[in-house]
Amino acid sequence: MDPMSDDTELFTIGELARRTGLAVRTIRFWSDCGVLAPTGRSAGGYRLYDAEAAARLDLVRTLRELGLDLDTVRRVLRGQATVRDVAEAHLRALEAEIHTLRVRRAVLRRVARRGSTTKEMRLMHELARMSADERQRVVDAFVRETFDGAGSDGSGAPIAQAMRTLPARLPADPTPEQEDAWVELVELLGDEDFRRRTREMAVAGARPAREPEGPDPARVAEHAGRAVRDGVAPESDRGREVLDRVLGRDVPPADRLRLADVLATFTDRRVERYWQLLGILNGRPPAPPQVPAFEWVIAALRAHA
Repeated sequence: MDPMSDDTELFTIGELARRTGLAVRTIRFWSDCGVLAPTGRSAGGYRLYDAEAAARLDLVRTLRELGLDLDTVRRVLRGQATVRDVAEAHLRALEAEIHTLRVRRAVLRRVARRGSTTKEMRLMHELARMSADERQRVVDAFVRETFDGAGSDGSGAPIAQAMRTLPARLPADPTPEQEDAWVELVELLGDEDFRRRTREMAVAGARPAREPEGPDPARVAEHAGRAVRDGVAPESDRGREVLDRVLGRDVPPADRLRLADVLATFTDRRVERYWQLLGILNGRPPAPPQVPAFEWVIAALRAHA
């Protein structure tokens, strides 16, 4: 009969070590810490353990291999916490740690790829050290700074509302692209000029519209977008023809200049990149960039006013 199955059989630390594959010093350390109490002692004073202690030893080894500290192991063995409760708590801690490691990996990858300046390196270092909550507060502060007091009844209100509510968190199981997008997003939000520019757009968008109505975005994408791809100069005769297809020929010169100024207020590559990064974080398919086509229209409006 296997002595390990006999509850009356007692084992020394050395015998437990041979049967479990654990080192003697490990079992002795756990016993000294109160995790594995001996059943009794031999006549010579050696610690002895029964079969139940051997089973507890297997549980201790499993919990320790999962990364639980000895205090938590003691609580489980004493019935002060269930294995399920401990596993759930430990899982949450591991997920937070994995989240942090992923951000650090993305930071290092971005620094290595770009050969960042000292200032950028400092920013990346601070970002890597931030907790998930701290990083989220960067986004929340940006949204408050941009839209607080900007009004809610202007033509730009839907944009403001979308920017307030669209999730900007790193997903629970992000792809490498999403990790990179998160790092780039937080780096972008740290740019004071970007924050100023976005606030300017929010305030302008919150005002009731009094300016000439802008061109149909679909026509801009179709005609001006093709002009950008074909290298058509906005100030050229062909550029005038393209502009007429986008806007029509009946817009007075003064209105063209005002429209150019209005479009310029709401046209910024960094702001468009902000939305692209949010799209990546939220798993949406990438949208083709629209800003180059609008930049072309702005230049054409000014050239042919």
